[in-house]
Amino acid sequence: MRIGVSVLAITLCQAAVGIAASVLTPPVLPLIVRNPYLSTWLGNAREVPWSKWPIFYTGEEVGLSLMVQVPSSGAVYPLLGKPHEFLSSSEIPTYLGASYDASTTNLTYRIEAAFDARPLDITVSFLSPITPSSTLRQAIPASYVSVFVEGDGEVNVYMDVDGRWVSGDTGSKIVWSFDDVKAEDGRSSLQRWQVRRENELLLTEIRDRAEWGTLHFTGPADVRYESGEASRVRQAFAKKGTVRNTVDSRFRPIRDQHPVFAFSKTFKLGGNTSTKSDGVTFTIAHTQDPVVQYASARGLTMMRPLWKSWFPDEQKLLAFHYHDFANANILASNYSEQLAQDAYLSGADDYVDIVAVSARQVLGATTFSGTPDDPILFLKEISSNGNFQTIDVIFPSFPFFLYTNPRWLAYLLEPLIEHMLSGQYPNTYAMHDLGTHFPNATGHPDGRDEYMPVEECGNILIMGLAVANSLRYSQDSTAGSIWSMPGSSPRVSGESSGLFPLDNLQELAGIDKQDGRWGGGEVGELLASKWIQRSYRLWTQWTGYLVEFSLEPANQLSTDDFAGWLALQTNLALKGIIGINAMSKLAEIAGFDGDAKHYKKISEAYISKWEDFGMSRDKTHAKLAYNWYGSWTTIYNLYADAQLCFHLEGTDDEFLAKKRSRVPQEKQRDDGPETGFVPRHIYRKQSIWYHTVRQRYGLPLDSRHLYTKTDWEFFAMAVASKETRSAILESVATWVNETVTNRPLTDLHDTEGKGGYPGVTFFARPVVGGHFAFLALQRACDGKAMRGLSFLNDEYPAREDDRAAAVRAAAEFADHPYYRHEGGEL
Repeated sequence: MRIGVSVLAITLCQAAVGIAASVLTPPVLPLIVRNPYLSTWLGNAREVPWSKWPIFYTGEEVGLSLMVQVPSSGAVYPLLGKPHEFLSSSEIPTYLGASYDASTTNLTYRIEAAFDARPLDITVSFLSPITPSSTLRQAIPASYVSVFVEGDGEVNVYMDVDGRWVSGDTGSKIVWSFDDVKAEDGRSSLQRWQVRRENELLLTEIRDRAEWGTLHFTGPADVRYESGEASRVRQAFAKKGTVRNTVDSRFRPIRDQHPVFAFSKTFKLGGNTSTKSDGVTFTIAHTQDPVVQYASARGLTMMRPLWKSWFPDEQKLLAFHYHDFANANILASNYSEQLAQDAYLSGADDYVDIVAVSARQVLGATTFSGTPDDPILFLKEISSNGNFQTIDVIFPSFPFFLYTNPRWLAYLLEPLIEHMLSGQYPNTYAMHDLGTHFPNATGHPDGRDEYMPVEECGNILIMGLAVANSLRYSQDSTAGSIWSMPGSSPRVSGESSGLFPLDNLQELAGIDKQDGRWGGGEVGELLASKWIQRSYRLWTQWTGYLVEFSLEPANQLSTDDFAGWLALQTNLALKGIIGINAMSKLAEIAGFDGDAKHYKKISEAYISKWEDFGMSRDKTHAKLAYNWYGSWTTIYNLYADAQLCFHLEGTDDEFLAKKRSRVPQEKQRDDGPETGFVPRHIYRKQSIWYHTVRQRYGLPLDSRHLYTKTDWEFFAMAVASKETRSAILESVATWVNETVTNRPLTDLHDTEGKGGYPGVTFFARPVVGGHFAFLALQRACDGKAMRGLSFLNDEYPAREDDRAAAVRAAAEFADHPYYRHEGGEL
């Protein structure tokens, strides 16, 4: 279907008004965020958008500007970036603010008109669509920028980009071209700028920017175009209200007379016409081939982008993407609206904005590759060290993928499993990452990756069972993700291809190229079993390591490596023990009943010992380490116990398990029956403790410092009482509004002072997928996971005594001189 101007204007209007007003004001908002190299942000989101240039996630400026010119007055108004600094004069519009959902950021403005004319209302809408039912669309490295205008009179819109999109070195020489993109099926042709380095550096970064690949800046056939030195192009538009359909033919470095690539569009509203509103859409894409290199089972392989399996060339990709705007917007809006509804159930309005601003950041660290037979999702550990496919970075993000599209979590784990199954990694524990720096997944054949053996074994076993569980549901209403269930059942692939192909795309609700059903019924059970069986040797190998080393972990790092090495970590041991229990379930699903019983017996023995080792003498909280008396920690790994449904063991809600006997009388306690794998009283005590030690900007990670990790905060609050969850969410929302951090959402910040970086500067990391912990838990265990935690909100005889004991214990931390020195500790 061809989208005409009037239809496009209606679609743009719906997109502009369809986002509810946002409550929270983060310091940075996503604009064009699709992958690690197409990542542009509004860095001054609490100020007017023309006070600074947009930024790459590192904070470096990106050339992206928008402005409008009103012929009746000759005035020029900046909308985004600082193009007005190149002009002799300009006016300032009234900025009405930003609103956002999971896929869209809208910036709105008003320009007052002379006399009695209607004011001019302008919305600039940035859409990087999250489409959980369409992996094909999610794999396209492109975003939409739409400008919607409403009012009376004539108005001219201008947009330009520069060479900083294709290199981190402004001394790099760039080349460019202008051409038409021909569309099929009667659709209108497009106009396109292409920009790239003259000498591309394959699979190389400079300051985290890709030094290979092509930028495509695309507009409709009726826009005008111009390239040239920035001041000349912008001044010409300011004077004439249009650009001049010329192409600068002198290729040069980015900073040499600063070449820009522009489009302009004229709108005539009101007057003698019935048109009161109109709009235009541009697209920005960044294509690369290859996207990464990867040490696969067949050796070091140059990996193509996944989109190339469906679109043989860039022209067809760009044409499809541009004309797919309406469908992409529908799918993205569906996701955003459902996300908002589900987040609202948390009992805190602010949670809606927190997950909305986090969503694009998660996927902005990923790149789709492989083929429809065997899709792969690659991930960069942004900002912390650039590692490739880091297991303990995937782990905190896994609630996002469980909630949004569990198949994407499987696609993240697949390259790790394939690499280790091929024998290229020499250690018996799970590897930390696939490569020291993205985009080069060259592995660690010497086995000298970052040393987190218990951490990574526990992580991958927990996530492995999460993937298997996501396939195992009998009714649509109990699917772990509502986007798992539409469409027909998947085929069970042969040995020559992956188990989770995308070779049978379907039309659903009038929109084509959607994935179809993920698991469910007998097919889901079979797929889960085959997936585990295929790499069963690895699952048992990693579990064997945990059996030997997780109960009393040696001196090593956990995922919180910035905190340093530590032996006998209570929270780390819990992860390993839950990992062993996960293996008992994996073995059961795969049909290895003997192994299932063996690992179950071990995990149950270990969890009893863990409680004796890890809880404080007064039983009010978990210690940071078994032998560190007078310490405390957030045991965020308790979240995995609930997400994997272990907390339902021994109850009527037990998840897809053989019937177990009821809780024996000797296990009854005065605060209720001791069901579940991790005892209920551990959940209760920790929930009370978190509420007691919460600070202004959130829950500190442990007793060593006042900094927090937001991913682990959300893991912890998801398995806490409603009272504790609401209190911590309130603190996080306060931090979002007040923090002085100046990059895309950090996951590591101080909980007091100005809420800034604690010396270590993390930003734009995909671990904010952990903010979805509560959402993933709402649908886990056939939708019974949260019901299984309802005891946290119940009264019990010892509740007030437990609270009083926690207050006394927390006061001892606050009063101790060690925690009151100027270093900022508790």
